[in-house]
Amino acid sequence: MGLIYALGAYLSWGLVVPVHFRLLDAVPATSILAHRIVWSAVLVAGLLLALRRRIRNPFPLQPRHGWLVLSAGLIGVNWLLYLRAVQSGHMLDASLGYFINPLMSVVLGAAVLGERLRPVQVAAVALAAGAVLLAVVVAGHLPWVSLALAASFSLYGLVRKVVGVDAMVGFAAETTVLLPVALGYLVLFAPPVMTGDPVRAGLLVLTGVTTALPLIWFAAAAERLTLATLGLMQYLAPSCLLVLSVAAYGERLEPHRMVLFGLIWLALALYAADAFRAARKARAA
Repeated sequence: MGLIYALGAYLSWGLVVPVHFRLLDAVPATSILAHRIVWSAVLVAGLLLALRRRIRNPFPLQPRHGWLVLSAGLIGVNWLLYLRAVQSGHMLDASLGYFINPLMSVVLGAAVLGERLRPVQVAAVALAAGAVLLAVVVAGHLPWVSLALAASFSLYGLVRKVVGVDAMVGFAAETTVLLPVALGYLVLFAPPVMTGDPVRAGLLVLTGVTTALPLIWFAAAAERLTLATLGLMQYLAPSCLLVLSVAAYGERLEPHRMVLFGLIWLALALYAADAFRAARKARAA
């Protein structure tokens, strides 16, 4: 079941979400973010009510639940970075960030959770790090947006795995943390974007669906899969995003970026082959 949840999340992030946000190009990224939070909170509250679940003050129950405040901040930052990248025509930067993310998750799993890395996995991580270094040398600057996207989402996945709460309840807690900020921004600072254009208003309301459901699926997958396996599957979303950015939106894939993506794909292929080999051995044993 964890595999199905992960597939739903990553394919949504790679295809559905970027197209949705490009349809909202006329709306500022901060306003879209605020609407994402508000409508996600409405949706998850309805889901909890329909499923007869109740959130009963999730933070003080155990000390580890306090980490949901941190996960809320991390996912809020990640959403804003992603929105700005998509709206400004830098979907390739977002794609690169989510290619780096799986290998960053592998490193975090080893460093924080004690998940052991085999020699081939270490080589895959080293190859990806070398690819980023090469891109920095050629381009003359760090791919800050890509690295920030990778770091924020890798840390988010780590925190949600450590907290270990129900996926939907955890997401409801995160939106509860972010909701006052979002409402305050919409009331005090945001331009009026819900009037005058019913299509745009409908698309803004639907941000709750395209935000909440993939994230709930991701959190459910994080509970059921190892962080390394979760990181391995994450290449699906940036692969879809890469094809979409070039084929549908006309972004140019420069030669040094082609080399960078190629090396990271090679690193992911090495890691995948090693993971499948280890899984076969485990089943045989």
